[in-house]
Amino acid sequence: MPPVDALPDRHAASTSRRRVLAAGAERTATSGPGFFKIVEVWGIPIGLHFSWYLALGLFTWSLATGYFPLEYPGWQAATYWIVGLFTCGLFFASILIHELGHSWVALRNGLPIRRITLFVFGGVAQIGREPDSPGVELRIAIAGPITSFGLAAVAAGVWLLTRELDVIAAPAIWLARVNAMVAAFNLIPGFPLDGGRVFRALVWRWTGNFQRATRAASAAGQLVASGFIALGLLVALRGNALGGIWMVFIGWFLQSAATGTQAQASLRDLLRGVKVAHAMTRAWAQVDPGWTLERVVQEEILGAGQRCFFVVGDGRFRGLLTLHEIKSVPRDQWRAVRVEDVARAAATLRRVGPQDDLLAALEMIDDAGVGQLPVVEGDVLVGVIGREEILRYVRARAELGL
Repeated sequence: MPPVDALPDRHAASTSRRRVLAAGAERTATSGPGFFKIVEVWGIPIGLHFSWYLALGLFTWSLATGYFPLEYPGWQAATYWIVGLFTCGLFFASILIHELGHSWVALRNGLPIRRITLFVFGGVAQIGREPDSPGVELRIAIAGPITSFGLAAVAAGVWLLTRELDVIAAPAIWLARVNAMVAAFNLIPGFPLDGGRVFRALVWRWTGNFQRATRAASAAGQLVASGFIALGLLVALRGNALGGIWMVFIGWFLQSAATGTQAQASLRDLLRGVKVAHAMTRAWAQVDPGWTLERVVQEEILGAGQRCFFVVGDGRFRGLLTLHEIKSVPRDQWRAVRVEDVARAAATLRRVGPQDDLLAALEMIDDAGVGQLPVVEGDVLVGVIGREEILRYVRARAELGL
């Protein structure tokens, strides 16, 4: 990290903010408000990002008005669109199976999968934490391309058996080619592509240093992304504007993902060995378990603008109360219902200790999808840790040049 006089304060703060937010880099355009869950497999939520609908429309249009009419002239117009939509649906099913290949290996190695998202550039399986060995990383990374090569072989087999029936043979041969291309493309050795993860696993095994391997794979990913952007511009200038723009967007996406991964590696280095006690706050909104909900609403929510409360009684941490629990109680019962009647019990909440690793706490916050975690010693609440507290700690180190 540069010394404080080498970087204006606003730049240091901005860099710190990017590094903290990059701890959830896998959740960028492939999760959050745009995520719409459609099914669950092996306990993994599978959903669509809103950009997927754009890809579905573009791919269907391209197949129905370009590829199929050229390769199979003579069909009725409606047939081109039906087969095009059907083929596009099978293509995204192939992408999903590719991601399930990664997920199956990850689950077998004890790594949780937060979700699988299909979006405009394909799909992504969001692994809950980093693998603990280069061997595990290698197996998870290579599972996707192997799955896609297998799907290409199956599609080619279907084509061989149905060559006389165009409406089946046409999508089959297209899917065989495309799945083979997906597998080959993903083997390019640049993060976040599968080949970049294979490259990271090999560098990790060679150096014994996960962070160094991540930085190397991210640098390779940025180089690959720059190549895609340059090639896309060249293709666009030579007349294929749509193809060139698409390549530029792919390069931009790879560039953003690789940069986020590199920032995440820097964050891990920065927080290595830091304890929760160094970053937690000792100021939090607190209510007594015997208070009525009416008192909480009038004094703390309307009066002080608080929205989330830790419940502490007789010096012991008893639970958590949020607006959600309050709103679950009819308004006319607020004077009779007490905090302890509706608050989430402390035993059901995730928590950390003051001597726990700060990076592990950040990952727990990310996994749980919560804003803050109670810091508990014994049964006593000693602090609160959240993304804002971690950001404040990172910003302070940046400003001090540490």
